[in-house]
Amino acid sequence: MTGKKITIPSEAAYILGIVFIAFGNTLLARADLGMSMVVAPAYLAHLKLSQIWSFVSFGMASYAVEGILLIVLTVIMRRFKLKYILSFCTAVIYGFVVDGFMAVIPTVSEELWAARIGLFIPGMLIVTLGVAFMFHTYLAPEAYDLFVKELCQRFGFNAGKCKTVYDLSSLAVSLILSFILFGGLESIGFGTLVCALLNGTFIGLYSHFMDKRCSFPCRLKFLKKIYK
Repeated sequence: MTGKKITIPSEAAYILGIVFIAFGNTLLARADLGMSMVVAPAYLAHLKLSQIWSFVSFGMASYAVEGILLIVLTVIMRRFKLKYILSFCTAVIYGFVVDGFMAVIPTVSEELWAARIGLFIPGMLIVTLGVAFMFHTYLAPEAYDLFVKELCQRFGFNAGKCKTVYDLSSLAVSLILSFILFGGLESIGFGTLVCALLNGTFIGLYSHFMDKRCSFPCRLKFLKKIYK
């Protein structure tokens, strides 16, 4: 007999998604074993620019990069949609949240490998949980996910293959930026490879569980109309 599903408002899933992704990425940054290839370009930009302008935070670099990505998406699609602005709003909210976590979670010494691994593993698990929550809300996701979704809908690309190409492109950009800005690998390590290999699997597992055990009804009907 199937048990009653847990009700989580779609708007709450949106908030949980942002908080979990921000918290998880902060743990990955503090572990310093390699950032996810998706956020690595923004993190590299933050590391370099903060050396010149100390006020440039991880969050600021994140929504700046996402803003550029949305501009590129607009050029490719040859049209501008309201959801692009809403996606940028999500990026800004995420930026403030991740900066809040970065302010309260301290760095860990490079010699403390056990502590760094202890941050990395839950960081990866929490990020993927956050992404799964974002998959279950109608509210605009960050530009990283919207970019792939829009291309698939516009050109009929296979979602899985398109996401793989996007991830590999992000990795290539991260490697190029790392060598240009730092002369070698920076914030790209075996942790990046682990994220690349396992993130999709964990997102799929979380999403499958949510599909079976949870329902995500819309509570703010007027808001949903804006996102159509």
